[in-house]
Amino acid sequence: MQISSRPFSQKMNFSIVFNDFKQLTKIGLSLSVVFSSLAGYLLAVDKIQYSVLFMLAVGGYLMVGASNAFNQIIEKDTDALMKRTKTRPLPAGRMNVSMAMVIAVSFTVIGLVILYSINPKSALFGAVSIFLYTSVYTPLKAVTPLSVFVGAIPGAIPFMLGWVAATNQFSIEPGMLFLIQFFWQFPHFWAIAWLQFDEYKKAGFNLMPMGQKNKKAVIQIGIYTICLIIVSVIPVFKFTGSFYIYPLTAVILVALGGVMLYYTVKLYKYQTNKEARQLMLSSVLYITLIQVIYVIDKFLH
Repeated sequence: MQISSRPFSQKMNFSIVFNDFKQLTKIGLSLSVVFSSLAGYLLAVDKIQYSVLFMLAVGGYLMVGASNAFNQIIEKDTDALMKRTKTRPLPAGRMNVSMAMVIAVSFTVIGLVILYSINPKSALFGAVSIFLYTSVYTPLKAVTPLSVFVGAIPGAIPFMLGWVAATNQFSIEPGMLFLIQFFWQFPHFWAIAWLQFDEYKKAGFNLMPMGQKNKKAVIQIGIYTICLIIVSVIPVFKFTGSFYIYPLTAVILVALGGVMLYYTVKLYKYQTNKEARQLMLSSVLYITLIQVIYVIDKFLH
């Protein structure tokens, strides 16, 4: 008696399709953005509305997923040149551009409708984020290292978006959240650009601040890390409206930023991928912990 392999085959196919979907929308990155948005929301509210929290999570995920899908459609050919990206669904041929476009457009429309149902300003910032990432940052990557500055703008919107979703206001508080995540982008991304320098070069991208992996580039990383630490502790002076932190919280944040600076100094001294990876990982730890610490601090007030 022959046993049908169809159910197993269907499971395999579903698994492949689902994995491709995760890769196209970069689910890990998208969830980290959702985390930032939810942290921004919790910082702004006195009473949590779980329906808004849920809509913000879904709308935020769709917004970032759409940006990532559009990005991979545009960079399909260059992705095929790099070891890190050549197995993505589009360059590998497992998904066609039409399907990816359907996903990207659907995510955009549904995501913006959900954000608009929270309030119009949330949808506006969501739309700005998708537009800048897809239509400005992505094409500029092949032209100039200054594209990183443009990319830092949509990258900094999620933390701020949470506050706007909670209040329907753009004021000094969400402005500070934007600045924190804006300055964070540079040491984080340049550490990645250092690690991927040769791969990016093959694809025609040069994203290091000075165009080279050298000490001048690391000095730029150090400057932006110091700026990040400064803007992170500004709320301790209570110049930032209802967003303020305790002095002890500021000390903890300076110590956390010091870890990033330590690895920046090591990168300046040794200039190897090992230090760049340590800096990149410490930057991920910083942005995750700072959001958690801010929320804990707020609920201790």
